[in-house]
Amino acid sequence: MQALLDVTKALADRNRLRVVAALQIHTELCACQITELLQVKGATVSRHMGILVRAGLVESRKDGRWIYYQLKIPAAGNRPMMNWLQGELQASPEVELDRQRLSRVLSEDKEDICRRQRGESCCPRKRA
Repeated sequence: MQALLDVTKALADRNRLRVVAALQIHTELCACQITELLQVKGATVSRHMGILVRAGLVESRKDGRWIYYQLKIPAAGNRPMMNWLQGELQASPEVELDRQRLSRVLSEDKEDICRRQRGESCCPRKRA
């Protein structure tokens, strides 16, 4: 019962639902891309992603300075709920706007996004 409570609590937030919807479309997203999508501070994204990871909905991997997130394959008991959720989210006008925003975000270089979010010291430009 606790696992079900953790999952439903994790999904009981608009921004976390938006992240799940984005990860249903895109196999993997970087934390900086999620930050751009949600238009919130990096610490807020970190907190949201931690909740999704602890609920077993999302998994992360680190690659250098980048942290990537992807949906975790749902346990057999969660598959019907995740299928239902996918159908509901894909019909949402807000998710459609997020798809458009994410398309623009994914066309940008991650280092440019990082500089915009954290300043030049995060990702210094390479000098030729």
